[in-house]
Amino acid sequence: MDPPTCRRVQASMDAGVPEPAEVLDDAIEVQEEVRRASEIEVPDVVLVMVDECLDAMRDSIATFYQLTLLSREGSSFLRYETGGFYKPHVDRAHVPSWPATARRQVTTVLFLDSSREVEPAGGFSGGLLRLFPDDATVPIEIAPKRGTLVAFPADVRHEVTRVTAGRRDTVVDWFY
Repeated sequence: MDPPTCRRVQASMDAGVPEPAEVLDDAIEVQEEVRRASEIEVPDVVLVMVDECLDAMRDSIATFYQLTLLSREGSSFLRYETGGFYKPHVDRAHVPSWPATARRQVTTVLFLDSSREVEPAGGFSGGLLRLFPDDATVPIEIAPKRGTLVAFPADVRHEVTRVTAGRRDTVVDWFY
């Protein structure tokens, strides 16, 4: 996604009402010791624009992972303020509170801004996406860059490291 479009999505998030992001477990609930972030609803026109962007990537992602991807769960617009994080977890599991999680094949994360690690004048510090694939001896750390889409198998353990300054905005979704 190009930078002006990312900024448009962020402006829509700025106008929305942040709600504490929940954790899917035996129940769907806020667990601030596990995840400290906000989810923000955006206007339908922005949601459609982001959905079209993600749908345009479906075939490339499916080809790369040699999967048939039929649909998506639905975009979540997430904001991590200073101090925000999400401890290591997987996105595909058998969770009584949200049975659809068992259908998740690929997680997508669209970065709406950049970390200062990538661009010194970037929007935030910290907030790395850290992947823990089974065969890696060290985690893969991804410093967010505005407009970049990262896709990985939904059963790969991952986390968002603590944001130490600024705010980190992303769109997260899952292909089935």
